[in-house]
Amino acid sequence: MLPQFRVQQDDAVMVSGDDLKTTVAAVLQKMGVPEEDAELGADVMVLADLRGVDSHGVSNMLRSYVRGYTSGQINPRPNMRVIRETPSTANLDSDRGLGIITAPKGMDLAIKKAKEVGVGMVTLGNARHLGMASYHAMLALEHDMIGVCMTSCPPRVLPTFGAEPRLGTNPIAVAVPANKEPPFVFDAATSSVAQNKIEIARRLGAKLEPGWLAAEDGTPIMEEVDVPETYSLLPLGGTRELGSHKGYGLSCVVDILAGVLTGVGYGAVPGRPNFGHYVAAYSIAGFDDPTHFKETMDEWLLMMKSTAPAPGHDRVLVAGQPEAEMEAIRRVEGIPLHQEVVDFIHDTCAELAIPCAF
Repeated sequence: MLPQFRVQQDDAVMVSGDDLKTTVAAVLQKMGVPEEDAELGADVMVLADLRGVDSHGVSNMLRSYVRGYTSGQINPRPNMRVIRETPSTANLDSDRGLGIITAPKGMDLAIKKAKEVGVGMVTLGNARHLGMASYHAMLALEHDMIGVCMTSCPPRVLPTFGAEPRLGTNPIAVAVPANKEPPFVFDAATSSVAQNKIEIARRLGAKLEPGWLAAEDGTPIMEEVDVPETYSLLPLGGTRELGSHKGYGLSCVVDILAGVLTGVGYGAVPGRPNFGHYVAAYSIAGFDDPTHFKETMDEWLLMMKSTAPAPGHDRVLVAGQPEAEMEAIRRVEGIPLHQEVVDFIHDTCAELAIPCAF
């Protein structure tokens, strides 16, 4: 994550991942979530923090999920059911279940199908927020599979040349196993910047870069600014001259595959709090010997990393490398939480009469 989105060391309270996970799971159980599901949901949030994806970790998402459960927007005990199914595909009704809990179950089904027929694709409609998309994609890695995850989100992003939000941040995640190298894990919004990162910047008082946001009339803001009270997000690229039509097009693809294909709507219709998800698993054995593939992935990853860096840069990175390096650090040193976030968690635990592990 860019410096604008990181808690400064002077403002940080270091918390171990295990303690944070224990506390978050307890909060979710108090929301009526079954114990096993609560532990799964906590794992998704905390792994985001461990990997440095703070925008989708505990600091940003827990309060949102608590609000969703207490308002009734999120169902703590969803009755997920299959709407339509073939040997390689399925469409599930999530019954308003939280995506950090329902999407892993959808990916488990996709993996099962991929083991049987080579490819598994599952859509989940009537859903709620997904969390870190790469968590669900990475579930395929241990099965010698390539994992894919997309989510169609409520609208916050303008289409190119538009003045009204029509698309969500609509992220795409792809996880590819390797042999000795860390896996290739790409996870990015199709907007110029993820919505949750904007709110982190607001909390931290950080400036935003040109081309990230648009004014109320849809005009891209092309200078450094504080987080405004009202704004819209821009598609990846920011302006047409810088390629925003590509981010716009990719976002449309996600809206179709993870939204329209579910049969129960897409980002803008019916809008918040509805989400749609798409997960897929591709068995490498259907295309190549898995050992050969992973050895070739090592070769490919090392080829990319060995690229001569441009002036002012130390090295070339590949997707998933910064997150893997951050995870190794934070599993030892702990997760930096802003004091305001720590206070929120302590207050929430006190209100719910549960112990806080830190």
